Amino acid sequence: MTTTPMEPADKPKPARELNQALTIGDIRVEPGQRRSIELEVGRLYTHSPTTMPVQVICGKRAGPVLFVSAAIHGDELNGVEIIRRLLKLKELNKLRGSLVAVPIVNLHGFIHTSRYLPDRRDLNRSFPGSEKGSLAARVAHLFMREIVSQATHGIDLHTGAIHRANLPQIRADLDNPDTLAMAKAFGTPVILNAALRDGSLRAAAMDKAIPMLLYEAGEALRLDELSIRGGVEGVLRVMRMLGMLSSKRRKSPPEPVMARSSSWVRAPQSGLFLAEVPLGARVTRDQTVLGVVSDPFGEKAAEIKAPFSGIVIGRLNLPLVNEGDAVYHIARFWRTDLAAERWEDYQESLENGEPGL
Repeated sequence: MTTTPMEPADKPKPARELNQALTIGDIRVEPGQRRSIELEVGRLYTHSPTTMPVQVICGKRAGPVLFVSAAIHGDELNGVEIIRRLLKLKELNKLRGSLVAVPIVNLHGFIHTSRYLPDRRDLNRSFPGSEKGSLAARVAHLFMREIVSQATHGIDLHTGAIHRANLPQIRADLDNPDTLAMAKAFGTPVILNAALRDGSLRAAAMDKAIPMLLYEAGEALRLDELSIRGGVEGVLRVMRMLGMLSSKRRKSPPEPVMARSSSWVRAPQSGLFLAEVPLGARVTRDQTVLGVVSDPFGEKAAEIKAPFSGIVIGRLNLPLVNEGDAVYHIARFWRTDLAAERWEDYQESLENGEPGL
């Protein structure tokens, strides 16, 4: 008696590994579920409760656990809108792994449009925090315990400080190969090898061996459409690279340019600051005039020339300065022409992109 070999189509398919449930606070999110959770942070002096809003999407199939956070500084609003748009995308219905989105980490600062918490502490200098420390330490401890400790990867969304705008950029530990891969996937034209700062979320995540990116774009207390689109698209690219979403057949972004270093240029005198160079501009040492600082009567004016060649990645938008104020942030590159070209291509691609992003 002869047997017919089994056809390839008859071979049993390997079982898909099911995702694991996530428990945040006292809420358990099962594979295939999407839940909104309010983590209680504490109470105001009016005894009203304050919460940290969290949305968890737990995919049916196993994969990484990515947290995306915003408004660690309460006046940085772009990230809140990035997460809002991200959570509306139908693509997430086929998620592998889990997405933990925290649009407002610093609710106290967000309510008061302030960078800081009511105790005047910077939350991003308070990690990993303490259960019995200051208000900032307690918020940091809660975020680490409930969010970061359950993640495999992270992306934290920021803007420049008040009156200071940043070119879309990624700051990360580029010596870590996993972080470098995420940074390249995000797709900003510029990435900076930024040193870890004591008390920062990035440093606390790295202590737990969690690769993490920091996205900087735009200005505090302002919504910038190009920065928002770049943030949404960047998070999606990282998720595709991690295998959390299916890859789309689209042209890959150009290889980002890594900055060797960056420095702020400061006002030589107090007065009215007239900026002349936009974000993303290529500047040449001792030749490019960045701006002019003049006294109110026009009797004394001082030009500010680029002290080195590079690309403008940050700029002061307030026209009133004191001597020594930081006015321009310039990044150094081996090829400044290539960095400027990358920025122009990036800007054009976002402006011509899908309106709904």
